[in-house]
Amino acid sequence: MLLARCVARTLAPVVAVTLGVATLAGAQVLDAPDPAQMEDAPDLGYRAVPNGLQIPDGMEMGAPSSVVWTSRNHLVVFNRGPHPLMEFDADGAFVRAWGEGAYIRPHGMRLDPEGNIWTTDVNGHTVTKMNLDGEVLLTIGTKGQPGDASAGLLNEPTDLTVNAAGEIFVLVGHGRGEPRLLKFDSAGTLMTSWGGPGTGPGQFDTPHSIVVDQAGLLYVADRQNRRVQIFDDGGEYLKEWAYKGLPCGLHIDADQQMYLASGFAGEILRLDKNGKAIGATGQPGKGLGEFGEAHYMTMAPNGDIFVADTVRPGLQKFVRK
Repeated sequence: MLLARCVARTLAPVVAVTLGVATLAGAQVLDAPDPAQMEDAPDLGYRAVPNGLQIPDGMEMGAPSSVVWTSRNHLVVFNRGPHPLMEFDADGAFVRAWGEGAYIRPHGMRLDPEGNIWTTDVNGHTVTKMNLDGEVLLTIGTKGQPGDASAGLLNEPTDLTVNAAGEIFVLVGHGRGEPRLLKFDSAGTLMTSWGGPGTGPGQFDTPHSIVVDQAGLLYVADRQNRRVQIFDDGGEYLKEWAYKGLPCGLHIDADQQMYLASGFAGEILRLDKNGKAIGATGQPGKGLGEFGEAHYMTMAPNGDIFVADTVRPGLQKFVRK
């Protein structure tokens, strides 16, 4: 039997332990592969290696929630420690840290077409745009104040993307807030929104990740519904892709190849144009290349993959075999 005993976590007030899994707020943290949650796909052709990050003595990196690779050929790690944004060069040498005191619970991080860094604070209820020097250029929402976007507030923003026209698409509703997709203009003014709770087309249960392709189509990881929904930029539902696990983090590389970090299944999946998994690496566990939750991912120009794990906290690195 592939399932092994899971260790009950303390992240939720009530933890129901069953054979092989610990259930946390509707999610399952695994200690070993679970065929019921993992895609049937060939090996991706990668192997896990130590991440090589050189963190200065006396400095702590908290649980990584997201990662990006910038136009300066640097890795930025968004984490839940005392230094929320930590930057490293291509060799893993520490460059700097910033964002101290600015976040309550770091979540998603993206780059826009101009190379600016965007972050979401899921419990702080804000989206922040910064240049590569860390200077804040735009904030959507008010720190610590959940609310409706029509009033200039956000409620649990998880992730965002920015299209070629500069329009901003923000996912909200991580569990307590109403799950919706909000569309803003480049100045942060609300244009429209869609969604709401449910399992039907255009509805969400924990919208967790969003990317936009060259054609302007939006791909939303609808996590608890175990699917990715595809929309046009006006909110028209087009189609969806179903998965066994919980889709957490979407990524599109420079060649428009799409990848998916499949949360508690601990898999990094390469997807074809129809959403089918055509390559996979990783699994649940506590070792090198294993995950508590594969949350968000990025790729270096040389093809190396970096994956943020918030549950068994750490940053995993995969290189081509």
